[in-house]
Amino acid sequence: MPITATDKIWMNGELVDWDKAQVHVLTHGLHYGSGVFEGIRAYETADGPAIFRLTEHIQRLFNSAKILGMEIPYTVDQLIDASKETVASTGLSECYIRPIAYLGYGEMGLNTLPCSVDVAIACWPWGAYLGDDAVTKGVRLKTSSWTRHDHNTMPPAAKTTGNYVNSSLAKVEAIKAGYDEAVMLAPNGLVAECSGENIFVARHGKLITPPLSAGALEGITQSSVLTIARDLGFDAVIDNLARTDLYVAEEAFVCGTAAEVSSVNSVDDRDIDCPGPMTSAIAETYHRAIRGEIDEYRHWCELAS
Repeated sequence: MPITATDKIWMNGELVDWDKAQVHVLTHGLHYGSGVFEGIRAYETADGPAIFRLTEHIQRLFNSAKILGMEIPYTVDQLIDASKETVASTGLSECYIRPIAYLGYGEMGLNTLPCSVDVAIACWPWGAYLGDDAVTKGVRLKTSSWTRHDHNTMPPAAKTTGNYVNSSLAKVEAIKAGYDEAVMLAPNGLVAECSGENIFVARHGKLITPPLSAGALEGITQSSVLTIARDLGFDAVIDNLARTDLYVAEEAFVCGTAAEVSSVNSVDDRDIDCPGPMTSAIAETYHRAIRGEIDEYRHWCELAS
């Protein structure tokens, strides 16, 4: 999906013009994938634009950096404020937000210890990642031939730039084969997640989403969905899933900041009822929660100004 430019990008402590937010060709992160990032959304609410679970996203950015041994030269609060400042500068009522911290220009080679850490935050308009009708129509999934990283190879618990080569290979493979998204399996064959979303599957009336140990990222939307599902009275748990659990699912959906909540209509050409009743209820509640329309979830929405 093409990016629509906005006026400013926050870079290393100041707002700069969109076209001037540039890095040197010898930036370490460009060569070695040495960076961490987040995907966040701001939504229009009755009180103005609000950023959904901003604090949790920035905290996860710092956790990813810690896993990489990267020290971000700002505090969590400073990047929370910078994110709000950047959103406000766009004048948009809704937008996607991309904070990134990466090893900058000045050092080259595999020893990252001498490298500086640069930080940027960009915002732009971005629609539903898997399509505006993904909740009702559903998406087609394909089990990828590419395996999710082992924990001692590339830590999947960290949202690092280099890790997403794995996801990109899986995503492109799925699209070329005529599907919408890829399911990634862990090295032991259990379901990890999709290329950029967590997955939920209903079996015997219970909603199940894979654990971190299976290679899933600790999803903030996943956490929100678990809370919403349980508040709606559904039995929702974190547990292992085999590939065949997807084939005989009563219903299934994927979720993430970009994809929000999107139904699944098939996996490897095995049809799944879509949208299922739990999926529909969760998607509707999530849609209202992110816009500050439900009191018990309003604390998830942090006003941009």
